[in-house]
Amino acid sequence: MQVLAKAEWFNPSGSVKDRPALNILRTALQEGKLAGGRRLLDSTSGNMGIAYATLGAALGVPVTLAIPSNASPERLAILRALGAELVLTDPLEGTDGAILEARRLAESDPKRYFYADQYDNPANWRAHYLSTGPEVWQQTGGQLTHFVSGLGTSGTATGTAHFLRKQGAQAEIVAVQPSDAFHGLEGLKHMATAIQPEIYDPALLDRTVEVSTEEAHDMTLRLARREGLFVGVSSGAAAVAALRVAAELKSGVVVVVFPDAGYKYLSEKFWEQS
Repeated sequence: MQVLAKAEWFNPSGSVKDRPALNILRTALQEGKLAGGRRLLDSTSGNMGIAYATLGAALGVPVTLAIPSNASPERLAILRALGAELVLTDPLEGTDGAILEARRLAESDPKRYFYADQYDNPANWRAHYLSTGPEVWQQTGGQLTHFVSGLGTSGTATGTAHFLRKQGAQAEIVAVQPSDAFHGLEGLKHMATAIQPEIYDPALLDRTVEVSTEEAHDMTLRLARREGLFVGVSSGAAAVAALRVAAELKSGVVVVVFPDAGYKYLSEKFWEQS
């Protein structure tokens, strides 16, 4: 039995979101949607925004982001350092509130903004079809039996599942989501109560594992202090799910995506536990 984690914090901006952000930007540039100095506009809980801001700075594309005002101070500081224009939204409305604000801005000034719409843009999941899927297939020699990924936009799970199905792989696709609507897992959605992304296709998923905020925090601490893996809370949630799956198996290769490192979460109180 193997449980293998894909360490996505080695991407340029520090998270898995570099993959869809780059594909969305490339596609928009190729289609002329960012011509004439138009700004890329989207909603974010942090990581996708950081990816947009990093790549946008390199490509000369200005970026405007709607983001909940209670996003971690580290994320907000990074976004400001990268020069992104921030529109802070009601923290009680979470990522859905940021989505609605981005839509409002796009409708109010379509000449100023290209609304990237990461939740509905097929360039999101196609990024994982073109990169994440082939990588996990090649890196495991096609031997993976389970692929575990958190649900935010659902792009990682959707794109990777499309690729694995095309290969004829029998790997089980396992999605991870918070156990309730009010949670502290930045970047993850409780699909039953949230605005569902258009790219989300539950038919591609074999099962969904629900993880509580407390379980994710405990696992994040465990990974840091026992394994030397300093990861973010969504990685902790994914690890909880992956180990649950592995506990049911006698043999197999379980691949789990760790979206980012822990640096952007250091203001969280759970790190202070002894």
